[in-house]
Amino acid sequence: MRYVFIAAALYILYKLVFDLIIPVSRATSQVRSQMRQMQEAQQQQFQQQQQAQAHTADRQRSEPTAPKPSKDDYLDFEEIK
Repeated sequence: MRYVFIAAALYILYKLVFDLIIPVSRATSQVRSQMRQMQEAQQQQFQQQQQAQAHTADRQRSEPTAPKPSKDDYLDFEEIK
């Protein structure tokens, strides 16, 4: 009777380890690696946006501004009634 109990306990322990603990640990490590990849992709996208904004700001600063038209360029306007 004792051997039957020990065999049943070992079988339950075997099933617990190989059907629950190992798959859960694999799933956990897979989720962690996917989260890490998503964070890295998000970080890269953020850096690209920052670089694009800095580049745009540099271009805007380096481009000369258009001269304002002088008062002589305008025509007088008279309202017609």
